[in-house]
Amino acid sequence: MRHWILLPAYVIGLSLLFFTVVVANDSVSTDERMDYFLKFENESVPWYHLAAIDQFERNIQQVRNDIPKSEGIIAIQFAEEFWAGAMNPNKNDTAPESITFFEGNGLDGDNDGKADPTNNDDILYTMMSFLNGYGPNEDNFKLALWDYYKRQETVNQIVAIAQLYKHFETMELDAHAFPIPKQHNYSYRGTWGANRGWGGRRIHEGTDLFAGHGVPVLATSYGVIEIMGWNEYGGWRVGIRDNHNTYHYFAHLAYFNKGLKEGDIVEPGTIIGYVGSSGYGKEGTSGRFPPHLHYGMYKYNGRTEWAFDPFPSLRLWERQ
Repeated sequence: MRHWILLPAYVIGLSLLFFTVVVANDSVSTDERMDYFLKFENESVPWYHLAAIDQFERNIQQVRNDIPKSEGIIAIQFAEEFWAGAMNPNKNDTAPESITFFEGNGLDGDNDGKADPTNNDDILYTMMSFLNGYGPNEDNFKLALWDYYKRQETVNQIVAIAQLYKHFETMELDAHAFPIPKQHNYSYRGTWGANRGWGGRRIHEGTDLFAGHGVPVLATSYGVIEIMGWNEYGGWRVGIRDNHNTYHYFAHLAYFNKGLKEGDIVEPGTIIGYVGSSGYGKEGTSGRFPPHLHYGMYKYNGRTEWAFDPFPSLRLWERQ
């Protein structure tokens, strides 16, 4: 069962407003970014590993105001101690020789004689070299991410992004789908923050979409199936992690698409299960409420994961 830190609605609203504004102002194209990733990939460090780290950094900059937003093509930002060396008295050091002397990691990627943490070539060459030191396989990549970020949730998120980029061979994965096929009857409204009557004092972290029992439920995004199974609140549920640090939660299903399992990759419109009324009890409990899909969205910001109202996104995807 997932446990969440609940934030006041106004805090979530402000966070999403910030997120929306930043995304709207992000003018860097994926083609520009891809040129850099291909430039610095090698047999041990494929482009999608570099791209996944960069996308993760871009994602957290969009939802946290304690991290400056990168103004360059590459969003990766290094801590001063990592770049210049923990014992280096000059935290803004760009001289490769003194950085090496103080066991820093910053490198000169464009041969201009400087190791500049704001230079796109230097940034990617440094990250490539760091990853290259661990080896070529996925386990080595995970170990490098753990040593760098020291947070398992971050490792999982970056690995998921890398899997998506590798599978689809592109970073253009922003399309979405409405979770109920349009040819079926359904209804929904904004119920974010409403009180729940089962399982103790808690609020409704999502939107309920009412439809007939057995109506297909569709993946709303590109993503990796992170969890597929039972919990006492959501019944039979599926959780999907996308490339924007968002976790999509589909609950109260009648049953799953038997062709899918945890770890599988889906795209918008993939059938992941069918509308039901499971949950609110031990495994197999069903029928305690009318059939509907509970759809939730959670954002990971590099520290914690918090719920936000999916209703505006659903309205947008429905119109599209």
